[in-house]
Amino acid sequence: MSVVPGKRTEDKTHQLVQDCKARTADRLMNRMTSDEYAPYKTAIFEAYAVAQEQPRTGRPGRPKKPRKVLPAGLKYATVPEERENGRVVKVTTRVVFGTVAAVLLAVAASLVSKVVNTCFVERHTGTDRNRNRRKVRKTYCFSKDWDVHAAMTYFTMCSYNFCWPVRTLRVKWDERQYWERTPAMAVGLTDHVWKLREWLCFPAITAQDARQR
Repeated sequence: MSVVPGKRTEDKTHQLVQDCKARTADRLMNRMTSDEYAPYKTAIFEAYAVAQEQPRTGRPGRPKKPRKVLPAGLKYATVPEERENGRVVKVTTRVVFGTVAAVLLAVAASLVSKVVNTCFVERHTGTDRNRNRRKVRKTYCFSKDWDVHAAMTYFTMCSYNFCWPVRTLRVKWDERQYWERTPAMAVGLTDHVWKLREWLCFPAITAQDARQR
C-alpha cells in the first residue's frame, strides 16, 4: 500500500502514483481504479508511459521524435458519483485507459470484486479515521504539524497491517478455533501477528533507499 500524507493536491497525486509504481516493481496492476479526481489521469500516464519510436516517412527532414504511449496492458477506470442533497444517488463507471472489454475481464478475474469500485480504499480510509483521531472530522485532536501528522499516519497504517488481527480475515481450522490473521498475513508478507514492540524495533528503510539499492 502506498500512502503520501498531506493535502490532496496534484503534486501529492503524482508522488502517490510514483510511489505505488516503485513499490510494485514497475509491474502493471490487474486494474487501477479511482474516483474522478482529475490529476490521477495525468499522474498515471506520466508514471507508466514509455517512449515509442515513430516510423520513418521516407521524406526529407528530421525524423519524428519518439512519442510516449501507455503499455497495452494498463487498465484504469474511474467511479463517478452523482449526488443530490449531499447523498450519493448513482454510481457509474468510466474507462480512462484500456478498453471496456479489458476492464470487464480484469473484474471477472478478481477474487473479491464483481464490479469496478473503490470500496477497499474507502473502507481503509474509514479504518484509518477510526484509529487516528487526528483525521476525524470536527475534532479537537487535529494535527498542528505536518511532520507529526505524517508520522502518526504511518504509525497507525503500519501497526494496523502488521499488528492488528482483523476478524473478517481469520481462518477457521477447528470447530471452535480460528487462525487469527492481520492484513499483512493475508497477502503473504508475514506469517504471524506482530507485537507492537517487535514492529517498532524492526529495522526499516524508506522507499527511496529501497530504490537506490
